[in-house]
Amino acid sequence: MYLITVFGNLLIILAVSSDSHLHTPMYFFLSNLSFVDICFISTTIPKMLWNIQTNSKVITYEGCITQMYFVLLFGGLGAFLLTVMAYDRYVAICHPLHYMVIVTPRLCGLLVLSSYIMSFLYSLLQSLMVVQLSFCPGMEIPHYFCELNQMVKLACSDTFICDTVMYFATVLLGFGSLDGILYSYSKIVSSICGISSSQGKYKAFSTCASHLSVVSLFYCAGFGVYLSSVATYSSHSSAMDSVMYSVVTPMLNPFIYSLRNKDIQEALKIFFGKETVKGIIVLGLESCH
Repeated sequence: MYLITVFGNLLIILAVSSDSHLHTPMYFFLSNLSFVDICFISTTIPKMLWNIQTNSKVITYEGCITQMYFVLLFGGLGAFLLTVMAYDRYVAICHPLHYMVIVTPRLCGLLVLSSYIMSFLYSLLQSLMVVQLSFCPGMEIPHYFCELNQMVKLACSDTFICDTVMYFATVLLGFGSLDGILYSYSKIVSSICGISSSQGKYKAFSTCASHLSVVSLFYCAGFGVYLSSVATYSSHSSAMDSVMYSVVTPMLNPFIYSLRNKDIQEALKIFFGKETVKGIIVLGLESCH
């Protein structure tokens, strides 16, 4: 699953970077999301695979805090990029004539940079709150990586302030970005309903179908982890929910975006066609020597 995720998202990045027809805001955001997915899954799965191979489940305190920080960083980035992509679809469908004027390369760069800055501040705040806590010796984490809510539950000191900040920041990030997505799609649906032809409606909706699928996977699993922990505690169900948003979602994203996207498919065909031709030419030259 890890290799499929890495290679699948790398193919998306290669397709977008190699085809000039895909140098548009939508695919710029998509390639950034693919990069974030690779980084996100790489913060947890390699360590887990190493633990399985060596039959050792030990992680240092510093390593645990570092892993938690990067999980929060790339998880937050995923949420912000999905919101930015929803805004891009909103402008493309609701204001098609002004799309190139509104969504400029400068705005795209600023939106991605803002996403990185907000994610950095969010993960830094959460990590600093956990660093202030005290933990008992020989602590065992009932999880396959150092997740924020699991770490807070295992602290030996009072966690009221940390819990308050954790849930406030999570709700602010999660619901804030989700509200932006829902607002964008409310405008999109309203605009699509105003299209007279059924073919036009289908074409407009098809450009959003992949994004909606990824958003549903990401938020359902993400909120399942953090909101279910408020009501009850179950390490098994929490780990299963975490697998959904930290492993399954990044793995499915390339399939969702490539299987329904003819532009990506064509770009990959052209890319691999060029590489095949280069290989044949190189082999031909070597045989001549």
